Amino acid sequence: MKTFAALVVMLFVAININAQPPEVPAEKGTVFGAKTTADDAITVEQLAAVMKSREGKKTEVKIRGTVTTVCEAMGCWIKIKSADGDLMVRMKDHAFFVPLALNGKEVIVDGIAEEKTTSVAQLKHYAEDANKSKEEIDAIKEAKKELTITAKGVLVI
Repeated sequence: MKTFAALVVMLFVAININAQPPEVPAEKGTVFGAKTTADDAITVEQLAAVMKSREGKKTEVKIRGTVTTVCEAMGCWIKIKSADGDLMVRMKDHAFFVPLALNGKEVIVDGIAEEKTTSVAQLKHYAEDANKSKEEIDAIKEAKKELTITAKGVLVI
């Protein structure tokens, strides 16, 4: 039994060490995570107004936007184009990942929006995931208060 348990642990570690974004197409109609539709989706600009009226409290939302960046390490986060700087979208509990092919695609993100302060360490981690240069990573010196979404599902439209 100990041998079996040790094998399971080693397999889990090996899978996590070699984690990469899935190499699947990001074609129209493809869903990553929980199934969702485009019904009642709002724009990123509308989301800012909704969050302001809710005083930044957690709010269930469905937004429509264009992906500008995908986490190159695992596909565990994306950024959506916004007039105020790109909107960070994290995949809920790392339960699903998205492919690099999602970059530039228009998507519907179904999830929970909230205002958060992202630490310097976390911002540097995201920069590393995005393969930013050492200089760009070292330039991150301050935490950032930002609107983020924890996605349950992502639909390519």
